[in-house]
Amino acid sequence: MLLQLQSLFMGEKASLPIDCTLDFSGLEWNGLYPFKQPVTVKGEVRHTADVVTLKADVSYRYDGICDRCACDISQEEHLSMEHILVVSLNHEDNDTFVLIDNYQLPLDELVEEDLILDQPSKRLCKEDCRGLCPQCGKNQNEGSCGCEQKTVDPRLAALQQLLD
Repeated sequence: MLLQLQSLFMGEKASLPIDCTLDFSGLEWNGLYPFKQPVTVKGEVRHTADVVTLKADVSYRYDGICDRCACDISQEEHLSMEHILVVSLNHEDNDTFVLIDNYQLPLDELVEEDLILDQPSKRLCKEDCRGLCPQCGKNQNEGSCGCEQKTVDPRLAALQQLLD
């Protein structure tokens, strides 16, 4: 979705509302396609005191797998995004501002970038997920498997013999 912002930068308008859905079903992240449902973006681009800012709330459903127990998860998520938009920069390596070309903002690219940056490094099905048993592979959230949990790292086996 391409937002036309020339009227905001020229001071002809004070704000431009945003209420749209974006499709990121083809976006691969960590070997998955976690954004199967449309992503909803609601907010506005506002011109105040010669500064053009984008403020929006992004709502989406994350469909993937738990990083500890490998079960399927589906979680509703929300992201608040805020960016200062400019048409030129003095220093090209400035990450504080979003540089737009010809007064046009590709909203889907900006939302995609913010979605990826907002993702945690590990996603769990629940906060206290117990994961899989290292011996038999049973999901320990479903109950104990009965495997002996006292295992000794083979590199430290000589030290264990001293304790025995």
